[in-house]
Order: sequence, then structure tokens, then C-alpha cells
Amino acid sequence: MVSVFTRRVIAYVLDFFVVSAFMWIVSYLCYLIFNPVSVYGVYQFFPIVVPILIMVYFVYCEKVHGATVGKALMYLQVRSRNGAYINWAQAIVRNLSKIFWIPIIFDWAIGRIIGHDRILSYFTKTVVIDELR
Repeated sequence: MVSVFTRRVIAYVLDFFVVSAFMWIVSYLCYLIFNPVSVYGVYQFFPIVVPILIMVYFVYCEKVHGATVGKALMYLQVRSRNGAYINWAQAIVRNLSKIFWIPIIFDWAIGRIIGHDRILSYFTKTVVIDELR
């Protein structure tokens, strides 16, 4: 059986593809609206669009559905430590490090050092549960 950590990494990669698809659609729409003359102008919107889409996607999915698309495919769910669904504040704070690659690595590494899966999960009192158990 594959470990929960491995399934979480796979879920994160799957979520990256979902966010990438939305990113291209939104960037193309921004390109059509703001700069239809320049072919490569769409790339100037990536630094603005990507962090916003990542936060909206992860926060909305984890708050409303309890899991992102990747987590749902890997049979994982995000819950509070008491078993309840997470609230908006927990969803926002636990996903702050996912905006870029480097912060999520430090989030995980520091969490492992103090004995948890992620430091932001520790602060927000959330856990990722395995639906297969």
C-alpha cells in the first residue's frame, strides 16, 4: 500500500495540473482584454494570476468539499483535528505556503522537525485523513 505522504505528493502534482489549466484560461482571457496586440503579452499576467488562482482553488476546494481534485482522487480529506470540516480561516492559513514551491518545502521540513506533517497544519489544527482506512 502506498503511504499517505506519497499520495499527498501525487495529489499536489494532480492539483498543479488543474491549476495550470485554469491559469492558461484566465491568462488568455486577460491577454484578450488587456493586450490583444502582443502575442507574448500573456506571460506578464502569470505572476499575478498564478498565486490568486492557487489560493482560490485550494481554499475553496478544501473548505467547501473537504478536498481538492487531487486529494479526492487519492482518497484524502482535510479536516480539523476534532473531525469537523475546516473553516475559512483554517483553509486560508494552511494553504499560504502553496503559493510557490519553496515555501511548501520549508513548511513540510519544519513540520517534520517538530513532529507534524506541516507547520501550517499544526498552527491551524488540521489534518489530512485517509478515507481508505
